[in-house]
Amino acid sequence: MPPIALPHDAKAGPTKAEVRAVTLSKLALEADDHFVEVGSCTGAVTIEATRRAGRVTALERKDERLETTEKNLAANADSVRADVELRNAEAPEGLPEDADALFLGGSRNVEAVLDHAAETGVDRVVMNVSRLEVAGRATEAFRERDLLEEVVQFQVSHGYELAGATSFDSENPVYMLVGSATDNDADGDDGKRVAADGGGSQR
Repeated sequence: MPPIALPHDAKAGPTKAEVRAVTLSKLALEADDHFVEVGSCTGAVTIEATRRAGRVTALERKDERLETTEKNLAANADSVRADVELRNAEAPEGLPEDADALFLGGSRNVEAVLDHAAETGVDRVVMNVSRLEVAGRATEAFRERDLLEEVVQFQVSHGYELAGATSFDSENPVYMLVGSATDNDADGDDGKRVAADGGGSQR
């Protein structure tokens, strides 16, 4: 599948392509899924989701960013497969009740959004964070609602030519929180890899 086009930018910038790839892997979207994004900004994750899910709902509280989402979505119209709804709303008020997968692109109202996810039984919840302190608070918010399955920290570097050789520029690290409000394991092992005290369990 060719890369998406993002001809229109927003001040916050898009989620980087490599981060989107990991995000989408964790969301594991299928053709009958309803995917919801909180804070669509440039629309990068929303557009990727429209290629995989059956329905996509994107929330953005800022008018100018929602307009950017809409323009970038239109630029990728040929590859959009999902039914798409863009909402100028702030979560949790604008969240639908029937999401299968939820992505949080920012930390605003995270506790209330996670409350909604827990109450409505969202199967897959992913949140990306770039600031350490916010990542810590978000991890606790996931854990307190018994949503947390995995915390992933990763960093991407891009090569550039330096004196006839290759050096690297590093992007900011990303902390990815992965969770679920459903129990998918009939054997009673919920598959969670983050211990209650914050330590990682061994498998």
